[in-house]
Amino acid sequence: MNEHLVNAVPFRVVGADRPSRWLITCDHASNHVPSWVNGGDLGIAQADMDRHIAYDVGAAGLALALAEQLDAPAILSHFSRLVIDPNRGEDDPTLLMRLYDGTVIPANRHADGAERERRLRDLYRPYHTALAGIAATHPHRAICAVHSFTPRLRGRSSRPWAVGILYSHRDERLGPAMVQACRDQGWVTGDNQPYAGHLDGDSIDRHALAHGRPNLLIEVRNDLIRDDAGQQVWADRLAPLMNRVLQDSGA
Repeated sequence: MNEHLVNAVPFRVVGADRPSRWLITCDHASNHVPSWVNGGDLGIAQADMDRHIAYDVGAAGLALALAEQLDAPAILSHFSRLVIDPNRGEDDPTLLMRLYDGTVIPANRHADGAERERRLRDLYRPYHTALAGIAATHPHRAICAVHSFTPRLRGRSSRPWAVGILYSHRDERLGPAMVQACRDQGWVTGDNQPYAGHLDGDSIDRHALAHGRPNLLIEVRNDLIRDDAGQQVWADRLAPLMNRVLQDSGA
C-alpha cells in the first residue's frame, strides 16, 4: 500500500454478512479530502465543502438506516465527489469537476493526467472493486443506490419533489412501480427527476445493469434528511416499499 493511503481508507462497509438480497450503496457519502490531495484542501470555503457540491448531504445516514431496516449490507464512499466522482465512468469529463454549481474547484483546475490516475487508482477503483465483491456475494442481488439532492441549484427554480426515483430505460422492473408506491403515500415524487436515470458508466450501470440485477436509485431532498431523525423517518418509509416492489416484480 502506498504510504499516502494510511489515513485515506476509500470506503466503508457495514453488515457485509447480512442476508438480504438488497445491497445499499452510497457513492457520495462523504466530503472527506485525503491529505495527499492538495494537502487535504481543495481550495474552496468550508461552507462549500459542507453543501451538496462536495457530497450528498444526509445520504450516508439514510443509507445506513435503510440497510439496518432491510438487514442488508451497505457500502459507502469515504472521499468527496469533488476529489473524484465514483458515480461517473472513468472516461466521463465530469469525473474531476472543475466548476460545480457556481463554485470553481482550484485543486482540480490544473489537475493533470497523472493526478487523475492517482485518484482513480487509490480511491475510485478500490471503492468499485469492493462494491463489485459485495454485490457478487448474493446470487439474486438487487442494488439500491442512495443519493440526496439540494432543494435549489443556484439560479434555478426550486425543486418540488420530496423524493425522486431514478431508473434506466434498460431496466424498468422496479423504478416505475416504486414511483407509484411513493405517490400512493402522498409524497411528491419525481419520475427520473431531478436527474435522468441513466448515465453510461455510472455505478448502477456498472454494478446492476451490466449484470442484470434489479435496481433502484433513490434521491431524497436533503433538507428532509439533514439530521438523524429525518434519516430514520425516511428509512422507515422507504424500506417496506422497496421490499414490496421487489417482491411484486418477480425479479
